[in-house]
Amino acid sequence: MRSVVILGSTGSIGTQALDIAERNRDMFRIVGLGSSGRDVDLIASQAADFDVDVVALTQVGSEIKFQEAFNAATTALGKRTRTITVLVGDQSQSELAAWDCDVVLNGLAGAAGLVPTLEALKAGRTLALANKESLIIGGDLVRAIARPDQIVAVDSEHSALAQALRGGKHHEVKRLVLTASGGPFRGWTHDALEMVTPEQALQHPTWTMGPLVTINSATLMNKGLEIIEAHLLFDIAYDAIDVVIHPQSIVHSMVEFIDGSTLAQASPPDMRLPIALAMAWPDRVSEAIAGCDWTQSSTWEFFPLDEQAFPAVALARQAGKAGGTATAVFNAADEACVAAFLDRKIAFTHIVRSVNAVLTEHLDGGDGRSGSSWVAGNELTLEDVKSADLWARERALEIAVGLSQGGR
Repeated sequence: MRSVVILGSTGSIGTQALDIAERNRDMFRIVGLGSSGRDVDLIASQAADFDVDVVALTQVGSEIKFQEAFNAATTALGKRTRTITVLVGDQSQSELAAWDCDVVLNGLAGAAGLVPTLEALKAGRTLALANKESLIIGGDLVRAIARPDQIVAVDSEHSALAQALRGGKHHEVKRLVLTASGGPFRGWTHDALEMVTPEQALQHPTWTMGPLVTINSATLMNKGLEIIEAHLLFDIAYDAIDVVIHPQSIVHSMVEFIDGSTLAQASPPDMRLPIALAMAWPDRVSEAIAGCDWTQSSTWEFFPLDEQAFPAVALARQAGKAGGTATAVFNAADEACVAAFLDRKIAFTHIVRSVNAVLTEHLDGGDGRSGSSWVAGNELTLEDVKSADLWARERALEIAVGLSQGGR
């Protein structure tokens, strides 16, 4: 039995992980749960149901309401009320990430997942990583402390790649092919995207995800981030990682080998499969999801990426090849612009345009303001990443709002 800590237990990844654990209590014991603390009733219910030892709540002051909700949930389940360890504050998720367990599932959103990722790796835990941003912005900082195979990706694309890569040796790999649904605006021109609203962008045709990932999927920024993640996870050159549009989202990614053979991982679009595999890696969990029905007719389509309408993928390659603080700037600028778009402060197309401008400024040396100096990967420190992240967020908003005020 594997003991598991889940960071982000009330989010999409966390709740699906608990569904896996509920149906496989002989395989997984949930020992700790972490969340922002905004949904106290849900995490209290989860903690009571799984008899966890500890919870981490980022929001200071939420612990009192949590204890009340936890006692009520425990009583409702017919269990005795008990004392539970409650970690509170900005460092609580990092403390929980180092808790005594076998697997830490990092399902936090955005750059907030970086320090917990580092703490889990330092503590020697297997890291089931749904928070791709922490690997992307940490780059060589994360890889320097990770043991081989210590990080297991939860993203469906990288889970697919990891499974397909079992079919050959590293030197036999010709290229990786990441599949993308194309999001809600597949086939749209760049000009048509100018008037996109947050409501439209949040309507993903395949996946149900949090707002940041959903908007990133609409701009295809998410696919750019996944290219960087694939390079860091599997040590494959950026020029050997391609993106193809696959609207059905059945083939989650592919590996082409030097002999012309391509191995693809196919399954219905259900995140519980890669989550279960990451928690049990390298083993599989029986009946994690229902598989494809091969008795029914179906059509799988593949289309080339329209880089003119969706330039985020090419921009991600540029940031990835630069390395160092460039990937932190790329991610932070995007997160700031997505938040501004959701607040209706900027246009949809200004997200990627602003990220491009911030990244270019950063790599050119910028205006000399703190944080805008590029730092090479082999010199990278955590403080460099934090400084670059802060500068990029501030600069991205300046540029994005300026674009919106000045029109197209």
